[in-house]
Amino acid sequence: MKLLLSIILFFSFLTATSQVKFDSLWSAWNNPLLPDTARLEAIQEIAWNGFLYTKPDSTFYCAQLAYDFSKTKGLKKYMATAVNIQGASWAGRGEYAEAIKYYNKSLKLREEIDDKDGIAKSLCNIGIIYKNQGDIPKALVYYHKSLKIQEQLGNKDGIAAALTNIGIIYKGQEDFTNAMEYYTRSLKIREELNDTRGLGYELNNIAILYVKQKDFESAFLNYNKALNLFESINDKKGQALSLVNIGSAYEEQGDLNTALANYTRSVEIRKTIGDKRGITRGLQNIANIYYKLGIYNKAIDFGSQSLKMANDLKLPSEIRDAAETLYKSYKTTGNQAQALKNYELYILMKDSLVNDDIKNELIKQEYQIKEDSIRVQQEKKDALAKAEQKRKDDIAQKETEKKNLLITAGILGSILGLIFTLLIFNRLQITRKQKVIIEEQKLIVEEKNTEILDSIKYAKRIQSAILPPDKLVKEYLPESFILYKPKDIVAGDFYWMESSSSVSSKGGETPFPLGRAGDGIVLFAAADCTGHGVPGAMVSVVCNNGLNRAVREYGLTDPGLILNKTREIVIEEFEKSDDDVKDGMDIALCSLSTVSSSNGVYRELSYAGANNPLWIIRNGEILETKADKQPIGKHTENIPFTTHSFELQKGDTIYIFSDGYVDQFGGEKGKKLKTKAFKELLLNIQNKDMESQKTILNNVFEDWKGNLSQIDDVCIIGVRI
Repeated sequence: MKLLLSIILFFSFLTATSQVKFDSLWSAWNNPLLPDTARLEAIQEIAWNGFLYTKPDSTFYCAQLAYDFSKTKGLKKYMATAVNIQGASWAGRGEYAEAIKYYNKSLKLREEIDDKDGIAKSLCNIGIIYKNQGDIPKALVYYHKSLKIQEQLGNKDGIAAALTNIGIIYKGQEDFTNAMEYYTRSLKIREELNDTRGLGYELNNIAILYVKQKDFESAFLNYNKALNLFESINDKKGQALSLVNIGSAYEEQGDLNTALANYTRSVEIRKTIGDKRGITRGLQNIANIYYKLGIYNKAIDFGSQSLKMANDLKLPSEIRDAAETLYKSYKTTGNQAQALKNYELYILMKDSLVNDDIKNELIKQEYQIKEDSIRVQQEKKDALAKAEQKRKDDIAQKETEKKNLLITAGILGSILGLIFTLLIFNRLQITRKQKVIIEEQKLIVEEKNTEILDSIKYAKRIQSAILPPDKLVKEYLPESFILYKPKDIVAGDFYWMESSSSVSSKGGETPFPLGRAGDGIVLFAAADCTGHGVPGAMVSVVCNNGLNRAVREYGLTDPGLILNKTREIVIEEFEKSDDDVKDGMDIALCSLSTVSSSNGVYRELSYAGANNPLWIIRNGEILETKADKQPIGKHTENIPFTTHSFELQKGDTIYIFSDGYVDQFGGEKGKKLKTKAFKELLLNIQNKDMESQKTILNNVFEDWKGNLSQIDDVCIIGVRI
């Protein structure tokens, strides 16, 4: 079977690369006498330059060969490269969910071995996927992270790629001046590197800007240069892109037949490489041209094909455009039912437009709901009136029966009264004796209760001692607050803080000393241990000790590694018991790194969580990072905790918290406060300083709770950059 696969792949390879080059690379891959790295570089060269832009499925297969071989040899760098190539093969086919999965896997492997160049490339690739999915803010974050690393490394190819991607973002925002600046910087670097493929894509980008400015002569000059470059290296994807752009420029000038010819050639090429998104967009382009030419049956045919693929791939903008073309075509041909159906789909996907018809329909629905409510209320009133009349009739009947019973009851009452008097007298005698015993027991209970309360209050002093003092918090996090509200005297929730100056350099990571100017690392966390009150407090002491040991004894500063070690320590402590102890904690743990230089202050936040998330509010928007769905403690499957890192901006506000605030019952209906209301509250108070935020959060909580009991401990930490 392996021989058969090799033969099949052999003939497939010949269609993408030269016989001589393939023979050389394929022989190297199959030569066990060569070094492992030389063999891997050969198969990855085949996968990347041989097939990525022509046969992405073959690329995936070759990359899998490289990955499996690298894994057996323990070569993580080559494993990461193989997975990255697989991600690119999915991206080339428009399968973004699969692409981002493989890109993230590659990023994780590269971070494990601190491969800076590989990390930068993975960040860039992930940014491209987010851009294609329409998440522009996330895309920019990843692009700038990639650019920063590439500039530190002096990697010109990586710098050019990052500049191009940022330019594309500016073009999408119609900031053509900045877009041209980034494209031109990238083009200059690609010329220095003699990067044929990169030059082709950059010329396409610059030509698009010329079209936007109606400079068609310059646009066609750049498009044709790019097409010639792509044809010279047999880059199918690049050829298809150039043809689409050339067709778009002709369409913009009104030359529809030439535009159609270019769109058709582009789709044919994309079909050969399995580029599903490109095919979807190309079919829509063709459908639109046929509509403009008045050939409505073909416009409907191609538009329907595009819509089906767009729905399958879940591409919102492609669904919107295909639906619009179908709506116009059906309307023109008199098919009102299909026209209406596609118009409604077009409006649904065009989320930037508020449709009056939808508003009117909502008003109608609201009016109908009110009418139904009035009818139901009237039916209820009628039912209540009937029930009231029946009740009165029943009362009258019972009054008659009661009179008959009164005489009998009077006689029986007299007899029972005499018996009751005798029983009362006897009971009083017993009660006097019991009262003496009760008074004695009451004194014992009060004495024991006092002893228990004194013990719990002392336990509170012990628990308070493990919490970082306000002075220390304000020293390292000057713009911050901690809202800490135990349900009982002692709590299962606790907050924790450590600076890198406290971290031992024995084993683990090398500490970053914290200077008074604010440089270095500050670790802080909001934790929620199993239970509350005394049991929760006892668990919190064990978990707090686990955090301290992970940092001070093992020298860890990475949040994910800290949580891994803390879990190990906590489980080890509880396993000393003969009982099966399954207690533990949920936690959100942050590491705030600050570095000052002549270029300014750089801040990075790393986070890992056990069930508790991280929120960052930036420019009026909450950026949420979800936690791993597992606690610190025994769990069905303990997997390593994930560390997420972010470059912070001035004005960012960080929030971590336990679930006590959002789970509190209250309000007019006695319901939970819930996460949505908590988010809205935080967004509404962003213009306040941190101490004012703490006061507002506390007041809202108390007003919401009202006369109800607090159901859980509350711990919220807010930090402003």
